[in-house]
Amino acid sequence: MNSYLIKNAKIVNEGITFLGDLLIKNGLISKIDKSISDNTVPTIDAEGKYLIPGFIDDQVHFREPGLTHKANIATESKAAVAGGITTFIEQPNTVPQATTQKLLQDKFDIAEKSSYTNYSFMFGGTNDNLEELLKTNPKNVAGIKLFLGSSTGDMLVDNPEVLEKIFSSTKLIISVHCEDEATIRKNTAHYKEIYGENIPIELHPIIRSEEACYLSSSKAIELAKKTGARLHVFHVSTAKETELFRNDIPLEEKQITAEVCVHHLWFSDKDYKEKGTYIKWNPAVKTAADRDGLWKALLDDRIDIIATDHAPHTIEEKSNSYLKAPSGGPLVQHALLALLEKVKENVLPIEKLIEKACHNPAKIFQIEKRGFIREGFYADLVLVDTNLPQTVHKENILYKCGWSPFEGSTFSSSIVKTFVNGVLMYDNGVFDEVTKGQRITFNRS
Repeated sequence: MNSYLIKNAKIVNEGITFLGDLLIKNGLISKIDKSISDNTVPTIDAEGKYLIPGFIDDQVHFREPGLTHKANIATESKAAVAGGITTFIEQPNTVPQATTQKLLQDKFDIAEKSSYTNYSFMFGGTNDNLEELLKTNPKNVAGIKLFLGSSTGDMLVDNPEVLEKIFSSTKLIISVHCEDEATIRKNTAHYKEIYGENIPIELHPIIRSEEACYLSSSKAIELAKKTGARLHVFHVSTAKETELFRNDIPLEEKQITAEVCVHHLWFSDKDYKEKGTYIKWNPAVKTAADRDGLWKALLDDRIDIIATDHAPHTIEEKSNSYLKAPSGGPLVQHALLALLEKVKENVLPIEKLIEKACHNPAKIFQIEKRGFIREGFYADLVLVDTNLPQTVHKENILYKCGWSPFEGSTFSSSIVKTFVNGVLMYDNGVFDEVTKGQRITFNRS
């Protein structure tokens, strides 16, 4: 079943919120109007609830293949659809890494059989795979991912000549993780001299510092300007970096865009004392002043996208000491709920939230017929009740890793229903266990 009539919804789309009805026919949005009648399809009364486009998360790590003790595409996409995310773009640092076209296709094959949501993957650039990189099909692959920081071992692209060659050779969007490797190594060595192997977690944002982030981001942006490359900077974490981005031109004209993640908007370095390594991310969660700067840049359009950087690890792995605990945490199930708290606090207008998490990812990655509530577009939709509180606890966490940095938090909203290609994939805790999401395509030549 992928045809429904949704009545009396508060529809949020393209900068406005209005009361109306929406008809889904054969997986597509057939009609949007103040009042629609159709007795041939099931009717859903959405009175008092928001109907929004499904979130498009442009940065997740679902750990398959090779790291499936942490997560896999089935478990994490299930958590995502429960969290109102209908499309994800997954990163290449799996095992093996998606640095050849065959290995990239292997991931698409897994998702075709197991993903609850729509999906795409990024091709991973290295110091020596330019020939393979240039075979990437712009019509059905999200883009290129480059790690310019030390998060990912041998995926670090640290040869300036290779980097310039990549930037000069592809028209595909290049997404980058920006942290300066030399700065991080120097800082780590300094604090090892003081603390040995027992460096306090509170020093994480000092080791992976503002300087490390800004140095790398500014170099990448400088190179993009020099080569004309289409650059997208992932998980900006400092107020200083936001000064590198423009808001004086329309998004469609930007050659350099930026993303911020939910954890950098929510937490600050004051939270390490309570949360410890459970909020250890790369780039690090930094100061409250940085968080304020990120919010300001998001609201004034220097930052274009909100994402999760969902990157689960087991509790056992995260329970290690600072140097041994891996960076990253699970977020897809709770990202929208956290952001809706900011809507209730009048920090973030709901229309701006939808722009940053739905419309702009679709625009930036040129995704076909998704990210908007428009007639003829795929019916990737989420029904939200902003007056139905829920508390995050172990029993309702869907991540394979079984924990959340939001554990114990009570959110004032709930995801009631999530439609993927018109299919009611999630309905008040009940999943469609049979239907699968689709590989997304892109409006590119």
